[in-house]
Amino acid sequence: MGYTLAQKLIRSHLLSGDMTPGSEIGLRIDQTLTQDATGTMAYLEFEAMGVPRVKTELSVAYIDHNTLQTGFENADDHRYIQSVCKKHGLYFSRPGNGICHQVHLERFGIPGKTLIGSDSHTPTGGGIGMLAFGAGGLDVAVAMGGGPYYITVPKIVFVNLKGRLQPWVAAKDIILEVLRIMSVKGGVGKIIEYGGEGVKSLSVPERATITNMGAELGASTSVFPSDEITREFMRAQGRESDWAARSPDPDAVYDEVIEIDLSTLRPLAACPHSPDNVKAVEEIGEIKVDQCCIGSCTNSSLFDMLKVAAILKGKTVHPDVSLSIAPGSKQVYNMLAENGALADLIAAGARILECACGPCIGMGQSPNSGGVSLRTFNRNFEGRSGTADAKVYLVSPETAAASALTGVFTDPRTLGDLPEIKMPDSFLISDNMIIPPAPESEADQVEILRGPNIKPFPATSALPEEIAAKVLLKVGDNITTDHIMPAGAKILPLRSNIPAISEYCFVRCDEEFPARCKAEGKGIIIGGANYGQGSSREHAALAPLYLGIKAVIVKSFARIHVANLINAGILPLTFADESDYDRVSMWDSLTLPEVRSRLEKGEQIILKNNTTGETLPLGARFSQRQTEILLAGGLLNYTREQNK
Repeated sequence: MGYTLAQKLIRSHLLSGDMTPGSEIGLRIDQTLTQDATGTMAYLEFEAMGVPRVKTELSVAYIDHNTLQTGFENADDHRYIQSVCKKHGLYFSRPGNGICHQVHLERFGIPGKTLIGSDSHTPTGGGIGMLAFGAGGLDVAVAMGGGPYYITVPKIVFVNLKGRLQPWVAAKDIILEVLRIMSVKGGVGKIIEYGGEGVKSLSVPERATITNMGAELGASTSVFPSDEITREFMRAQGRESDWAARSPDPDAVYDEVIEIDLSTLRPLAACPHSPDNVKAVEEIGEIKVDQCCIGSCTNSSLFDMLKVAAILKGKTVHPDVSLSIAPGSKQVYNMLAENGALADLIAAGARILECACGPCIGMGQSPNSGGVSLRTFNRNFEGRSGTADAKVYLVSPETAAASALTGVFTDPRTLGDLPEIKMPDSFLISDNMIIPPAPESEADQVEILRGPNIKPFPATSALPEEIAAKVLLKVGDNITTDHIMPAGAKILPLRSNIPAISEYCFVRCDEEFPARCKAEGKGIIIGGANYGQGSSREHAALAPLYLGIKAVIVKSFARIHVANLINAGILPLTFADESDYDRVSMWDSLTLPEVRSRLEKGEQIILKNNTTGETLPLGARFSQRQTEILLAGGLLNYTREQNK
């Protein structure tokens, strides 16, 4: 029996554990990346470990999230990150150089290598055959220090792509179809591996669009084989020497197989307010559109931008539509300018934004009240755009451009013949916006520059023998990290200041939550299924930690968030019977008796509801390492103890 591609990549990086399904394994990490919204905290954590120099093959810090500088906070964070990079051995991608995943794909990604990043869309790297995971900042800090990255051995799902796409149908429509089939919970505990004859018709940027949105499936990661198409892409980037073929064995056995005939797909859209609420564009009908936004790490490649420019050439954006376009990297921006496509975009009335995440994370371009916004992004959670009552749809660049011209939701197939897009044989190569670190011999002379907004990691303490606290919040299913710790221009600049950002924790669910936590001093959160889906932001664990949350008890967790809770020292527990969720109410007084002893012995943890008098069994499936982290009060304490 042969191995899948994902299994091969895991085996070649295995440091501890075995491939028994459901067991924990430690992986050697070759590369790391951070972005500025999560990077400041990751580097504060790295500094706290006392490791003088990163030990990975390559680590890169990107500035792409907090580029809207309306106060000193973002600029101070950027300066801090740049000084850390210079001192500790990381490359620094300056503001304006582009979105981390797009730039990493262009300039640093290598087939067969492992990559973790403090951004949930790091699996974009799977588009060139990397084993790439989104992770919390503390996990990235540990990897930079030479430590393993731990995952649970996943199931492998094979998506067999047959045929080829019809004109006007895009890679975005492929991943939307996968989301329609699997849902936002369907990928939990799984790696999605793509193959079949249809793969040969997809370029690297198209593959990267698909692996990027694997995060919305809840998947651990997604991966394509590295083949001749990958080789051509890397040759065009001047990096053919980094290429290597990577593929599964012919007799590989998968846990699940999904078959998609590309020739049958139609233009699709994810309707408000979930990426898996997918319908055909023609089914949605010609509803009025107020805004179209093209870009993000999902759809900002040169390939995407050239398609949009060809559609808009010689035309004008509808007067009732605001169209914004953000190229994914300086390389893309420069090439659009050189070949005249940028002029076509500008002439059509597009608002050209800088090479950054921008509106995808609510950093500008919020829609009008109740507005309909078509976005080529990856998430359409309620309120994420910055407008609470906006109706956000996720679509392909083709659908967004067509709708921007007509002013209504438009199936791009109605535009006639698809413009022919010819990709260049070589990309414009200039890494002048990437700053290398100082030589190790000069590192001691580098000063770390800290602004007043940068605060230390919240204090943690060892797990007590008993936890007794009230329920300070009860929420339902599919709570996202945007619910827990919102993004946006007002809140993102506080990512390096946990005391300040905690004031916004859960305010989209309950405006009184932060004040209630401060009044009580400690508390417990009750949640539904798929709690913590979405972003990798560890602030969704650190803010509750600062507010005194001792445990989170839910029906089920999203992968990255449960890891972040463990790293923060917050006890993540599940109801043994999901119906017990209804037996706990807001303000109930709860006790977890002998929780430390039970955790140490591997015994079942019990929840005593003092208000109702009921006793409920809880689930607590932790590895030995995770147990030790929780007992120590979090990963930072655990790492310090290990290094004594």
